Amino acid sequence: NEQERQQIREEMGFDQPIPVQYVKWLQRTLSGDLGRSLRTQEPVSEMLATRVPVTLELTFLAGLLSGIIGIPGGIVAALKRNSWVDFAVSFLAMGGMALPYFWAGILLIRLFSLQLGWLPPSGYVPFTEDPIRNLTLMILPALTIGVSLIALVMRQTRTSMLEVMSQDYIRTARAKGVSKMRLLVRHALHNALIPVITVIGLQTGALVGGAVVTETIFSLPGLGRMVVEGIFERDFAPVQAGILGIGTGLILVNLLTDLSYASLDRRIKL
Repeated sequence: NEQERQQIREEMGFDQPIPVQYVKWLQRTLSGDLGRSLRTQEPVSEMLATRVPVTLELTFLAGLLSGIIGIPGGIVAALKRNSWVDFAVSFLAMGGMALPYFWAGILLIRLFSLQLGWLPPSGYVPFTEDPIRNLTLMILPALTIGVSLIALVMRQTRTSMLEVMSQDYIRTARAKGVSKMRLLVRHALHNALIPVITVIGLQTGALVGGAVVTETIFSLPGLGRMVVEGIFERDFAPVQAGILGIGTGLILVNLLTDLSYASLDRRIKL
């Protein structure tokens, strides 16, 4: 009834002006109080403590796969320029960039779970409880959100390597008799990685967005799924905390990306 509705509004602070509500929310947030879930009455800080590690692991594995697969693929494509290898890598990269997350997840489940039976289709086990089972369950979700990033890293690595290999200092090092492997790793790749690292840092937001879809497909209890459930249930406190956590994470990732430049290029450090 109207009396109960008014009582709930007073308890939630909705009877106060919007600026006052915002200031009070900010004060509580800075003190670590993120409120309670309207649906479960669970403190949102406890919900974040259990769900943030899942999303962090998922995005970390996706970024790791993009480096393990994308960077070598781009290097090979650059070294074999205009060959069938280069065309094949470029074709795969274009296909990966055009593949939506939900479709990639469905295809991976159908291939590796239903047809081949190599990996489980869904579920989650904490890493501290069973590391092998955890990684087995996380491979498909990480591949799902990592496909587009792998493709993007592959294309960027190829472009950067081709640009660096045409520089004067590379020709000078080659004329001095520097070995091909040292020339590739020490001189070319070292400088070519700067734009690649930039791409990975900037695409972190896309990874988090992909995690929202992926966690729903694979039934992962992560931050993205918490936000989606909160939106559907009109449970605003977890949604606010989830968006705040995602925004803070993106700022930290961009900061770490900028700091990593100094380790790749000494001129930036100076």
